[in-house]
Amino acid sequence: MKRWFVLRVGTNRENTLRKQLWNRVQTHDLQEKISQLLVVTERVTEIKNGQRKTVERKVYPGYIMAEIEVDEETGKVPPEVWHVIRETPGQIKFVGSPDEPDKPQPLGADEVEKMQQQLARLQAEEPGKVNVDFEVGERVRIREGSFENFEGTVEELLPEKGMVKVSIMVFGRPTPIDFESWKVEKVES
Repeated sequence: MKRWFVLRVGTNRENTLRKQLWNRVQTHDLQEKISQLLVVTERVTEIKNGQRKTVERKVYPGYIMAEIEVDEETGKVPPEVWHVIRETPGQIKFVGSPDEPDKPQPLGADEVEKMQQQLARLQAEEPGKVNVDFEVGERVRIREGSFENFEGTVEELLPEKGMVKVSIMVFGRPTPIDFESWKVEKVES
């Protein structure tokens, strides 16, 4: 019976340690006991300082998900798997019960279902949703275009379009106008 476990690793070392661990699994011929090692990520497009960049962001920083074949009778991780994981350089630890730190706890069925739904959603999502780095009510300045150097207040965020609705004063009246988020910058207080 296969169960999902969570492995705690150093933040920003997830991919490196996943590769190291997978190499050790193959070296010890344990692919049937550890079938999957996942670092769950999503693609996000960020716009900072006028630059649009698509980055891969970890959904669970500092964690690797591992699908492990457990002992049918006891439900425990086999000793050879335990040894390979614990002896992989880089401080990989099972997430377990706080009372018994050396007893790994598998994810519950609802947690596994939630993780798989999230993975399916992330894979189905169009790559590169835009991450708009502003907040409603924030003061901003227009960087270019017809309203260059105008200041206004963010009224609405439109991340699916990469746009920001800003209320600026035009002919003495507040006027909401949509701008591409890279054309807008925060006003320093």
